[in-house]
Amino acid sequence: MQNQAPLAERMRPQNLSEYVGQQHLVGPGAVLRKAIESSQLPSMIFWGPPGVGKTTLAYIISQALDRPFFNLSAINSGVKDIRDVIDKAAALKDSFLGLPILFIDEIHRFSKSQQDSLLGAVERGLVTLIGATTENPSFEVISALLSRCQVYILKSLTEEELAGLLETAIKKDAILAEKHITIKEHEALIRLSGGDARKLLNVLEIAVNGIGGNNITLTNDSVLAHAQQNLALYDKAGEQHYDIISAFIKSIRGSDPNAAVYWLARMIEGGEDPLFIARRLLILSSEDIGNANPNALLLANNCFTAVNVIGYPEARIILSQCVTYLASSVKSNAAYMAINEAQALVKKTGNLLVPLHIRNAPTKLMKNIGYGKDYKYSHSYEGNFEPQEYLPDEISGTKLYDPGKNPAEEKIREKLKQNWKDKYNY
Repeated sequence: MQNQAPLAERMRPQNLSEYVGQQHLVGPGAVLRKAIESSQLPSMIFWGPPGVGKTTLAYIISQALDRPFFNLSAINSGVKDIRDVIDKAAALKDSFLGLPILFIDEIHRFSKSQQDSLLGAVERGLVTLIGATTENPSFEVISALLSRCQVYILKSLTEEELAGLLETAIKKDAILAEKHITIKEHEALIRLSGGDARKLLNVLEIAVNGIGGNNITLTNDSVLAHAQQNLALYDKAGEQHYDIISAFIKSIRGSDPNAAVYWLARMIEGGEDPLFIARRLLILSSEDIGNANPNALLLANNCFTAVNVIGYPEARIILSQCVTYLASSVKSNAAYMAINEAQALVKKTGNLLVPLHIRNAPTKLMKNIGYGKDYKYSHSYEGNFEPQEYLPDEISGTKLYDPGKNPAEEKIREKLKQNWKDKYNY
């Protein structure tokens, strides 16, 4: 039994019909499925959270197209490893076995020189590159390489998809199928997995082995009793990276500088990339603080720049200053909610016409048909303000930014009330 591969590996899909999730990419008529079916496969980057099937999808693509498949992890591969694989791939291409697929897991962890070593092979058409990343490739992948790759965003699996994976595992896995397993409750399994399909199957296997016997009923209590204490050791790397960064962000959002700097220390001691931490602070400074304290974004941006210049070990001091400041700052998510509301409105109402008076009029014809007519230049009026319509008529008066209840944004609210009276109901 100890020589058996883990359940997650035994249940790895072998083709698209077995693959779960990402129907927006691989469902019937979807963009990536069309590329596979036409054998017109570009180099690409899969961007998404852990456990959504990035590695598996790359392998399935290679099998579907009957192409040689090379797999490297950015964690333990250097430039020499990349060049060795590219040499082997070039030899296979010359032997008419098809254009090889080179899969790079965690491509965001490659340095610029390592990514540069990939660029030539992609440009010369020696390989089709598939990179996988949990980080925004716009920040982590060099522009020259990114411009030659199609970026596909993989989404977290839904609760229904995860529950379906559990049922499939207990029915189709050769080892689990020998037992009589009933999943009475699946909430704890899914919660412990954090939406990660690989971790979900790990939790299931730990719970089943912990309970023992051939007649097993899984409830939330039994899963927590047998799986919770063992899970961190079973999936240590995932715990360190994803659970701790979550605790870190939530501590800052919750205005607890003591907890925030503790989780910062955990990440530093665990060898986390300081730029990864600094980037999260930049996002948080707008998402959770915003206009309640505009200095937060300035400090976070300066922190990112300084950390990039300084590096460890001194970068820990800069990070600590920024973290304790952000955690102690007044909080507001009003700017974050405003863009969410605005995007939802755009999706609902579509491409509404720009009002004529605020359209640009660079030509005489445009002026003649009313572009820019009756536009009021704000700086020509008292207080640099004159009320006029800036939204399309169909959504006139829609309030999207609702200032938070804090001193800085209350001042903003009062100014907006003074300017707009009852139009936006401030």
